[in-house]
Amino acid sequence: MTEPTERRLLTPEEYLQAQNSPEFAELKRRFRRFAFPMTFAFFAWYLLYVLLSTYAPDFMATEVFGNVNLGILLGLAQFVTTFAITHLYVAHANRNTDPIADEMRDRLERHDFASGQTSATGPTSTEGATRA
Repeated sequence: MTEPTERRLLTPEEYLQAQNSPEFAELKRRFRRFAFPMTFAFFAWYLLYVLLSTYAPDFMATEVFGNVNLGILLGLAQFVTTFAITHLYVAHANRNTDPIADEMRDRLERHDFASGQTSATGPTSTEGATRA
């Protein structure tokens, strides 16, 4: 990473070059491939819980053990699901999106996008990119 005293501001053209690059398109594709299905799945799960609570109160009141009923367990499962999705996203980002984002940030800091040139360390392919 470039030291703050050595940095110069990026131009709007550099940002546009980065935004129009194949690496950025791949970054968006990888993010959306995870985020949209996961968002849909969690929303469907949450909607199911709300609908069951509203239209099937007897089912939700089914005692599982002691004073604990199915509604309480499904409500707690909402929290567990939230933490599980967070864990899955962090793992997905570390493996699939962060390497590309790190590479693009490095290229932006070196101003490689200023003239549309390739990276000084090699080709701009994201294949095999690893996170430092």
